[in-house]
Amino acid sequence: MASSNMFRRVLNLSLIYSWLLFAMNCRGSVGAAGFTNETDRQALLAFKDLIQEDPFATLSSWNDSLHFCEWKGVTCGRQHQRVTALRLVSQNLVGSVSPQIGRLAFLRKIHLHNNSFHGTIPPDIGHLFPLGLTLPNLKYLYLGGNKFSGPFPPSMANTSGLLLLSMPRNNFTGPIPSNLGNLRDLEFLRLNGNQFGSSKLNDLSFIGSLTNCSNLRKLKLSENQFGGVLPGSIANLSSKLETLWLGSNKISGSIPQEIGNLNNLYVLAIDHNMISGSIPESIGKLSKLQKLQIVINNISGKIPPSIGNITGLSLVDAADNMLEGTIPAELGNCTKLQALDLGGNRLTGVIPEQIIGISSLTLRLYLDLNEFTGSLPSQVGNLKNLGVFALGDCQVLEYLDLHGNLLDGAIPSSLDQLKGIQQLDLSQNNLSGQIPEFLGKLPLMRLNLSHNMFEGEVPKVGMFNNISAFSVVGKNMKICGGIQPLHLPACPIKFSKKNKRLFPDKTILLIILPIVLLLACLFLIFYRLKKSQQRTSSASLLENQYPKITYAELLHATNEFSPSNLIGEGRYGYVFKGSLNSGEHIVAVKVLKLQEHGANKSFMAECDVLRILRHRNLVKIITACSSLDFQGKDFKAFVFEFMPNGSLDSWLHPTQAREQGSNLTLVQRLSIAIDVASALDYIHHHCEMTICHYDLKPSNILLDDDLCAHVGDFGLARFLSANTNLSNNAHFKYGMGEEVSTEADMYSYGIMLLEMFTGTRPTDSTFIDNFSLHNYVKFALPDRVMEIVDSTIVLEEVEGLNRNRGGEGEFAKLKSCLQIILRLGVICSAELPHERMDSKNVVKELHRITKAYNE
Repeated sequence: MASSNMFRRVLNLSLIYSWLLFAMNCRGSVGAAGFTNETDRQALLAFKDLIQEDPFATLSSWNDSLHFCEWKGVTCGRQHQRVTALRLVSQNLVGSVSPQIGRLAFLRKIHLHNNSFHGTIPPDIGHLFPLGLTLPNLKYLYLGGNKFSGPFPPSMANTSGLLLLSMPRNNFTGPIPSNLGNLRDLEFLRLNGNQFGSSKLNDLSFIGSLTNCSNLRKLKLSENQFGGVLPGSIANLSSKLETLWLGSNKISGSIPQEIGNLNNLYVLAIDHNMISGSIPESIGKLSKLQKLQIVINNISGKIPPSIGNITGLSLVDAADNMLEGTIPAELGNCTKLQALDLGGNRLTGVIPEQIIGISSLTLRLYLDLNEFTGSLPSQVGNLKNLGVFALGDCQVLEYLDLHGNLLDGAIPSSLDQLKGIQQLDLSQNNLSGQIPEFLGKLPLMRLNLSHNMFEGEVPKVGMFNNISAFSVVGKNMKICGGIQPLHLPACPIKFSKKNKRLFPDKTILLIILPIVLLLACLFLIFYRLKKSQQRTSSASLLENQYPKITYAELLHATNEFSPSNLIGEGRYGYVFKGSLNSGEHIVAVKVLKLQEHGANKSFMAECDVLRILRHRNLVKIITACSSLDFQGKDFKAFVFEFMPNGSLDSWLHPTQAREQGSNLTLVQRLSIAIDVASALDYIHHHCEMTICHYDLKPSNILLDDDLCAHVGDFGLARFLSANTNLSNNAHFKYGMGEEVSTEADMYSYGIMLLEMFTGTRPTDSTFIDNFSLHNYVKFALPDRVMEIVDSTIVLEEVEGLNRNRGGEGEFAKLKSCLQIILRLGVICSAELPHERMDSKNVVKELHRITKAYNE
């Protein structure tokens, strides 16, 4: 009897379960567990109710005039008319996510990334309810690029059908639940750019549960606060794993020997951590690996020769570790290698010819800050397509830097093959012999041969005629001749009949000299005419380079240049927010004030500069417009990518309109400082012509969604190369009175750095006579640094220390960090130009400061 009752009970449960499965998949108006089409409509309306800002009117169609399946961003199944996908990507929506989203029982995809949602993720997304899952059909969840906070929802592990979980670039905190492995079908997991972890032990223990996810292909956990050792279970992840990103955390321990089990891996990135130990020999088993990034760790030992087995490698970045020994010649087997960075280690011996001979090396080769010896391999001339080859203290692009090593011998004649080289630094070595004349014929803008052992006559050809373009000072005691500004001793001359033919008599000079002067005048006239023609065509060249746009289109895009769209104003122009392509593309439109004296010149200067600039930390231009308005008047404008977070100035000196609690943290300010310095490094050293911005200040630094800085407003920029054929090749007084130069930009950068970290404008009324922001900070260093820094930095960092129970040692580290930063600003804004730090060294120093503070 008991067994019979048990049988009936099991039978009844089976029937109930079968009925539920039928109900969840039926085609009528009745949905899962009694949810209906009306349930979906009400859930969507509840979602809309919590949206506080909708700048593009994305949800304007969400009303009773349309069936909810026709609302923008909503996708329904064809048969059952239930919501299957919600796509609201990059709509600048502001608000929180309604818990009612959990009632969309047929939902398979949620795409909400790149908005400004805040608050916590509703637990209803993964919660259980009586007789099944709230979202049993959910496959894809995109929540990246918002402002979600709070812990990782433990109930997320209940959405058992999930294939992709993407939550990057939010403000999530706390641990990752250990039951995440319940998502056995998971293929993509992206949690990067949050505050997950506690910087302590066992933060990565959840990785052990992910070994249950046999289909996992991409795992991205970088840019968080994960601490503790790298667990050995990482080698037991899915054999299908293709990318593993763990960079920018606080992970310690060593790379497990079993890492070779992940034989489908093509990206391994564990950079910017505290990994120790050596590179395991098993690394050579990762035959499909393309990118290996272990930069900035504590990895020691030798580079294993087995790395040569990974013939598909395209990038190896192992800089700033403690690697020792020689570079294995087997690395030359990696015939697809495009970038190799081994700088900042303890490597010794000669540079293998096999490395220099890799023909695919087209991006960069960094071997700086090591202990290499011997001569520079002659094969260096074969690197005709290489963007960077660095053996010295450099972190820049598109030049050959060999300074600061122990290289000897003569300059290889093979350097003559580097026809595209712009900068060459051979200083601080033991190079000898005569300075080759072919160097003067290369398209060099800068050449540094100082502090070597060269001898003989300094050439006078090409760039050797420009004293500001090259240097031969220092230990080169046996050189002679050259141009007069070098003030070198004359080279010994053996007079003969042949020599005397070189000196014409007075009669010939009287005939030749007027002819030469006449030709020079004609050349100068021709040059100025040509330069004038190029100046007038700069705008058209820029327009031809980018998509064309008319005055009428810009008028419509900015609502007829409505004051409500005005987002900024400068000396020469107004900046309006606009939308192109029916609102799909938000842009910034800079309209020139042509009635202002100098506005036309500013427009031409910016056209000249923008035609050649390409860098992630410069404001991206979309196009330019030079035409007539509807009254027949001249109209000139630029169209730029819109920067949603405004200018750096508005963050440093917020108005009442700015949201409270949106101050920049110390780390964010450091990141912005690095971005700006990187932009200066590019325009000073790596673009087509050397450029001085001439107007660097916080109001010209714009911030994107991720608070990444972009330098803008090149209306006052100047080209500094003596042989440029572009407009605006003039010199101007700037800063402390010197001519415009890269040092002048560094003065502005130094002042901006001081303003960023003190919160005080350089134009503050307290600065009178000779008392400036520079002196204000200089006199306070080092002991009174905490009295002058921006109080919001101190309050936020101290609060963080209190939350994490940081002691006096952590506070001392904060103080030391601020001392170093402000000292850097003082150096950059020094009165004498030669005392200021160069942009490339500023970038390097700021990276070191950031690394030290995060440790």
